[in-house]
Amino acid sequence: MHRSFRSGLIVCGALALALGAGCGKKSTAGPVAATASKQPVEVVNLTRRDLAETLGIVGSLAANESATIRPEITGLVRAIGFDEGQQVKRGQLLAKIDDAELRAQVTQSEARFELAKLNLQRAENLQQTQANTKADMDRAHSEFATAQADLELLKVRLDRTEIKAPFDGIVGSRTLSPGDYVNTLSVVTTIDDLSRMKIEFQVPERFFSKVVPGTKFIVSARSAGNTGKSDLKIPGEVYFVSSSIERATRSSQVKGYLTGAPESLKPGMFANVELVLSVKQGALTVPEGAILTTPRGTQIIAVRDEKGEKVADFVAVNVGLRSKGLVEIQPVNGRLDDQQAVVASGVGALILFPGAKLEPRPQKEQFRIGGGE
Repeated sequence: MHRSFRSGLIVCGALALALGAGCGKKSTAGPVAATASKQPVEVVNLTRRDLAETLGIVGSLAANESATIRPEITGLVRAIGFDEGQQVKRGQLLAKIDDAELRAQVTQSEARFELAKLNLQRAENLQQTQANTKADMDRAHSEFATAQADLELLKVRLDRTEIKAPFDGIVGSRTLSPGDYVNTLSVVTTIDDLSRMKIEFQVPERFFSKVVPGTKFIVSARSAGNTGKSDLKIPGEVYFVSSSIERATRSSQVKGYLTGAPESLKPGMFANVELVLSVKQGALTVPEGAILTTPRGTQIIAVRDEKGEKVADFVAVNVGLRSKGLVEIQPVNGRLDDQQAVVASGVGALILFPGAKLEPRPQKEQFRIGGGE
């Protein structure tokens, strides 16, 4: 009897382990299994927002105006009228070329002009009394016009001995000193107008039709005084688009003006340009992580109510614009309501199927994109 009693205890213990309940106790396995079958998921609500199609490229900053200053005539440099790096005004004297010979020629030409003027007056007086011929009158007019033109030409050449700033700006280093002999190929200095900054960049051929004068963009640049901080964000607008495509690069040259560029930015610096090619109003968007790509096509997993439970509903969609972690979607069949909850991330790694029970949880704050809830 003792051995039979021990055998009964072993069988009872084995059954208790197999059935998950002790002899004489009520089982609780059913509710535990039902809770474990729900898949925890992070969800966001579908939202409509303005979605921009953008293009990121690299550009080069340039001055509003930039010129290399060269003499227009040959001669000896008599004086330099600027300091390197100085702010100069339009018309300010930068350099003076020896003009002694030209001034003497101007004096000589002025004397010839006065004589031609007197001869013309005499010819006109004689014409009134018909004391000279028409040929004499024509000769006097020709000599006067020639003397006047010679004098004006010499004055122009004399004026060119003064090299002046063509616009307001900052001069660069000078390459000449007083006493140097210069010709029309000699470089005196450079001058840059930094009152407004430009940026130049190349747009690939396939985006060429979407970039026109007036297209907005944002320039991201890191200045020398901004080390360790986030890049500067400067708005701008396209003012020039080349009418042709460069064969070597299959791209087109584009230029734009920057608005409110800080003084720390200098011509020649590189900067990132984000062009706004188009803006779609009220696009239905989800985070990129909510997109599931399958052999059947692109889908999202909507969270539906079914008999008091949250279940997975696989919805086929077409995708459109992508911008900053967001994707525009359009349902293939039917419609998706605004604020519809969808699985936000990890859809490719979760074991889900149509009708699977879900345990929705708000998406973690650090992973939210564009203010999705």
